[in-house]
Amino acid sequence: MTSKFLRVLLACAVALTVSALAQTGSAATPSSPASSPAAAPAPNTGTKVGAINVEGAIFGCNEGARELDALQKKFEPKRNELKSQNDELEGLKKQLTTTQDKLSEDALATLKKQIEGKQKLLDRAMQDAQEDFGTQEQEIFGRMLQKVAPVIVKYSQENGFGLIIDTSKQWPQGPVLLAGEAMDITKSVVDIYNAQSGVAAPTAGATKPAPKPGTGTGTAKPAAPTAPKQ
Repeated sequence: MTSKFLRVLLACAVALTVSALAQTGSAATPSSPASSPAAAPAPNTGTKVGAINVEGAIFGCNEGARELDALQKKFEPKRNELKSQNDELEGLKKQLTTTQDKLSEDALATLKKQIEGKQKLLDRAMQDAQEDFGTQEQEIFGRMLQKVAPVIVKYSQENGFGLIIDTSKQWPQGPVLLAGEAMDITKSVVDIYNAQSGVAAPTAGATKPAPKPGTGTGTAKPAAPTAPKQ
């Protein structure tokens, strides 16, 4: 599954979840005179326009950061394995560079074939690891979205927002060309969710901090398993 396709699924999930919650809140009315008006969610009648980095809010809140830190640690053995494979491959490439003028044609062909085979195995292993990591990362996102989306909707209703745009991916990767910090509600939503969840902040260095409001720089998530290539 490509990262572009995953981003499309993310965008659809966010839009559908938030929209459904907003419509539920707007449509809810007392079913009878005995129903308490105070129990009905306030309709979304605001006129202000706001912005939120949804990925940044989800992966930047304490609970999301904790989940991703756990995923990072889970994939650490695979990352080390890929690095070991890469180191071995680079050693063979260096051997080829330094000895190719001294090797016989058969020995040279054997070494080149060995390098080619190990390169294919490494590329396949890296792709599999990245896809596996991405799948589990999206599962975390989906679970967290169900928890964070109601906070977004409630905050927008209580603060007069009639439209909230997602700046997780800005132009040209996304539709948002520019979103100023003054209209960004990411930090407010994260602070509210952190207080609501009661999850403590992760230890220093566990995850990257959430992106600055309005920058749309993406998620505060650990990188998928990769092996450095020289």
